[in-house]
Amino acid sequence: METIKTLCPYCGVGCGLEVVPDKKQSWKVRGDRNHPSSQGMVCIKGATVAESIRSDRLLYPMMRDTLDQPFRRASWDEALDAIVNRIQTIRSTRGPDSLCVYGSGQFATEDYYIAQKLMKGCLGTNNFDANSRLCMSSAVSGYVQSFGSDGPPCCYDDLELTDCAFIIGSNTAECHPIVFNRLAKYHKKHPNVKMIVVDPRRTPTAEAADLHLAIKPGTDIDLLNGIAYLLLGRQAIDSEFIQECTENFSAFAEVISSYTPEFVASRCGITVSELETAANYWEQSQRVLSLWSMGMNQSSEGTAKVRSLINLHLMTGQIGKPGSGPFSLTGQPNAMGGREAGGLSHLLPGYRFVKNAEHRTQVEEFWGIAPGSISPNPGRTAWDMITGLETGEVELLWIAATNPVVSMPDLERTKAALLRSPFTIYQEAYYPTETSAYAHILLPATQWSEKTGVMTNSERRVTFCPGFDTPSGEARDDWSIFAEVGRRLGFAEHFAFENSAEVFKEYAQLTRGQPCDMTGLSHEYIRQEGPQQWPCRENEPVHPANEAKRLYTDRRFHTPDGRARFSAYHSRGLAEPPDPNYPFVLTTGRVYGHWHTMTRTGRTEKINQLHPDPFLEIHPRDAAKLQIKEGDLLEVRSRRGKAQFPAKVTKAIAPGTLFVPMHWGSLWAEGAEANAMTHAASCPDSKQPELKACAVQLVLVGAETAAEVVPEVAAEVAAEVGEFNWAKSTLAVTS
Repeated sequence: METIKTLCPYCGVGCGLEVVPDKKQSWKVRGDRNHPSSQGMVCIKGATVAESIRSDRLLYPMMRDTLDQPFRRASWDEALDAIVNRIQTIRSTRGPDSLCVYGSGQFATEDYYIAQKLMKGCLGTNNFDANSRLCMSSAVSGYVQSFGSDGPPCCYDDLELTDCAFIIGSNTAECHPIVFNRLAKYHKKHPNVKMIVVDPRRTPTAEAADLHLAIKPGTDIDLLNGIAYLLLGRQAIDSEFIQECTENFSAFAEVISSYTPEFVASRCGITVSELETAANYWEQSQRVLSLWSMGMNQSSEGTAKVRSLINLHLMTGQIGKPGSGPFSLTGQPNAMGGREAGGLSHLLPGYRFVKNAEHRTQVEEFWGIAPGSISPNPGRTAWDMITGLETGEVELLWIAATNPVVSMPDLERTKAALLRSPFTIYQEAYYPTETSAYAHILLPATQWSEKTGVMTNSERRVTFCPGFDTPSGEARDDWSIFAEVGRRLGFAEHFAFENSAEVFKEYAQLTRGQPCDMTGLSHEYIRQEGPQQWPCRENEPVHPANEAKRLYTDRRFHTPDGRARFSAYHSRGLAEPPDPNYPFVLTTGRVYGHWHTMTRTGRTEKINQLHPDPFLEIHPRDAAKLQIKEGDLLEVRSRRGKAQFPAKVTKAIAPGTLFVPMHWGSLWAEGAEANAMTHAASCPDSKQPELKACAVQLVLVGAETAAEVVPEVAAEVAAEVGEFNWAKSTLAVTS
């Protein structure tokens, strides 16, 4: 019986899977022991992924003229003609910048690449963004500003080589479980290895730590600068590395001089002893590996947080060496591949930038399009597309492989904007989803099991994912849909691809000489030699698939002078701090079994049994003051919206902080949308929204008004958790 090797289509860990047919005309899935990233391990999501392959599939194109009409079945020709005609009309009357595409880290790299060629090259607008904007864009901008290029410098092998794992803003055990399994096994076998976890919640990740720092939301930079203060004071720094390989250390040193242990402990809500222990662990370790995810990225100062963490590695020379370095954990299976292919509105393929004239020229010449075809202006981000619908500047929105009606911030505003859209195309494998209710045209797309392409995981490892199942109904690959629209628009010579292998072959050539050089890769090469980390250049010797590649081993970076850059940031804290009327900070996140907005996992019985309902975590102290008991139905209200959740009273959450999972949309639970409360304030550099924190109040369902339960405890709660008015702080960003 033939065994098919592929990749799990859920998180950015990028676990290798083996798929074999079973007797029920379906598929059996197990971990691939030969995949170097996951070594045969698989979590419940990967193990059950085949169960949802044929559930509620969108089988053929559907159309309607207005959103209040029912859909009717259409042919592909009819749907594509309608799309092409609308694009041509908008281009001639309003210009290409009225067109927008919102894509996904669920895309294969080939899907991403063809969408960039269509939008940024042929149509001349950079209005392609992806849900990676909500996920990894702060990590991208942090790497670029500190090192001169995107690209995590570390490898999963470093999990088993480090002296100290510093995990911040990541519940790795539930969100990236196979990464955590590797680290936890190593940590257990080596008692001298330390694990620090920074999180307002005592998650399963924190339970395994030697030190859990339950800081207040929004105080990450204070903590990181406080550790830096102690390390500098003890001269626990790599002076030679700083002098020879970095810039801007003096400005950084001046900023951190304000972050005394007492000051930081007060701001963060931890003890001086805990802060000193964290610094001790860092000082005593020769190989520190930091891991982070959404808790850092999804912030109005996300880039500053990422760079503040990188500062610690630069001041101690902890980069480019086995077991050390700043390692972002990618959220989605191919968010890395999307970054490489230019799949954000400020990027071009091969880690290039639309603002860079040389980069634009390189891509124009490669694509064979006229000079000046690529706009020098960054396109609309995901949230800019929403505001563009509000103002009427966006005339066509093409959404593919993502579900923004659950995942975007400020959902009521998002929904209202989508209702105003003159023309929305929704390209998806499943139907219904929450977003399908806002579409004029539905296009059926193949999914993971049905299409062939590559994906890149968090450690820059590219895996070949063959299509092994018959496409459902009339579903087509995402790249082929974009290519067909391009051909019908008159750009046939640019989209003359017979298959995805040809697409990847062209794309790989465009990475030549870039940090993410993949000119040595092809579908056939990866299939034969196994998953490969980039850089993987043409004519290089065959690199063993299980041999790790790290970046910056020569201590030279991708900046003009080859030096890494220190940043100098003071903390500004939360964009929306709590106040007497909204005394709690609400944070959101994942649970172990579900994935994003449940488009797949909501249709998987075993996972629904594991996680049947949403919930709200509240500390017993806060629950007692509000007379809340386990299981009570609570309404959470922010300045933008509200939702209801049963209470889960637990000491795992810090006082003054609440937690709800972000997965449940209106298809799966009534009125339990986490992002009904969140706001759209974003990082000025990465444009990533602060989905991790907003100010809310609680109302016990059944109480007549909020006044019955909030005012008498609001001030007390706010005072007890020691909230600081960051907006009026004398500290300010200096870099």
